[in-house]
Amino acid sequence: MILDEAEINITNLRLRTYIGFNPEETEKKQDVVINASIRYPATQACQSDSELQALDYKIITKSVIQLVESGRFKLLEKLTADVLELIMGFDQVTACRVSIEKPHALRFADSVSITLRAQRKQAPGDIPS
Repeated sequence: MILDEAEINITNLRLRTYIGFNPEETEKKQDVVINASIRYPATQACQSDSELQALDYKIITKSVIQLVESGRFKLLEKLTADVLELIMGFDQVTACRVSIEKPHALRFADSVSITLRAQRKQAPGDIPS
């Protein structure tokens, strides 16, 4: 069996942060819902069954929580970009998709969301994993 990359999904991480630029939004934290799909090469983790070979999604999640809950953001785009950049900063991560929802941002909608994606560029001559 040839193993490709693993995809870890963090689903509906509910946090509170300052998000928005209207006066009431800058004074009171609001709910955001974060979903992330994180890819990394998992061949060694699958073969060894060792946590030392796996991507530590608990550390990633704690880092996201710290970033979001301690930050102030005017735009959902900026918040999403910052979370994506943080996750892509982990060396094992090869690609990531982050979607962040702002519940009740529009009167007749459940939420508004932004999704951003990133992946590491391959150097010329690299063999795809």
